Amino acid sequence: MRRLPKEGIQFTKEDNCFTQISDSTRLAQIADTLSSPDSIGRLSQVCERWIYSACLCFALDLAEQEKTHFHYDYSIYQEEYSRNLLFQRGSELEQVFQGTIDRTRNLLDVKTLKTIFGTKRRPFRHQGHKEPRCEVVVERPAYDLTVFKIHFGKITAKMYSKGERVLRIEIIVHNTKELHCGRSLPHFSEIVLRLQAILHRFLNALHCMDLASISEEDLDNWPKPSQVEQTRVGGVNINQPRIRAVLQAVIALSVAPQGFQCAALAAKVQENLAVPYAPRQAAYDLKKLRGKNLVRKIDNSRRYEPVPEGLQTMTALLILREKVIKPVLAGVGKVRRGPKLKHQSQVDIHYANIQTEMRALLQTLGIAV
Repeated sequence: MRRLPKEGIQFTKEDNCFTQISDSTRLAQIADTLSSPDSIGRLSQVCERWIYSACLCFALDLAEQEKTHFHYDYSIYQEEYSRNLLFQRGSELEQVFQGTIDRTRNLLDVKTLKTIFGTKRRPFRHQGHKEPRCEVVVERPAYDLTVFKIHFGKITAKMYSKGERVLRIEIIVHNTKELHCGRSLPHFSEIVLRLQAILHRFLNALHCMDLASISEEDLDNWPKPSQVEQTRVGGVNINQPRIRAVLQAVIALSVAPQGFQCAALAAKVQENLAVPYAPRQAAYDLKKLRGKNLVRKIDNSRRYEPVPEGLQTMTALLILREKVIKPVLAGVGKVRRGPKLKHQSQVDIHYANIQTEMRALLQTLGIAV
């Protein structure tokens, strides 16, 4: 903070968040110095200056401290790493953020989404502005704050809007012991780098699910057998409920900070299927996904993570089956009577148009509806 005016960087700050910055590149360079091992010595000096001069002096004076060689060691219990995305207009922020939540929260199995209502009107430009959508309709808000949280043990990933044009992404470790890299002050830079890697992994997974894609070759090659090292495994048949539950579980666990094990996948699949599903079965299904380059092992550990291209393919295929094919075919043979709904979402309008065209196409092909 004190270095910014000296470097000639103008900024606007709200609480602990920069809402406006004149030179974001130079700010990032200054912020990256915190993850350097050279910063540990400065942090230690700050701690010692406060402890020995302001606190310990009430128990031991400076002469007694020097005589007894009394000193403290410092540890890091909780830490937070954040990334701020700045937008030109608040309406663009709402469109991107709410759209990302709508498309990913069900895939990630986010059960609760916290929405806070306020009384202050959010600044916006009137041209082309649309009223923001709310997860929970309790009143007609003039301003809303949506907090998107995912918990993984002692680690929490959080997204929320901050101010008018700032989208904030945070990774919070509530106990640094969870990172398995040491918690003493000399490990500070390593803790920061691990939190940075977790945040990048979280954003990459959201990006892959938000922009899903699938090729024609994938649909043809998935059911065919494949080879994993020296083992020949079966194909991936999306028509089997077990395989669909496995794909859903892999997508839900894709943002796990350190990957996932067979036991975690088995527990998630068992929730979706409501039938017994053992880790041994999860290991076999993961091997089939590895054969299609959808999932890979993390180094030499027993943990797995989805390949970015595989995550896009799995997401696209499940969305096509569950959100396109099934709803359209289910509504083709049912002609809705009566007046149209007054408040229809854009998805409902697309469904109605597709069902009308599908009904005409099936009649032309001579397929009974």
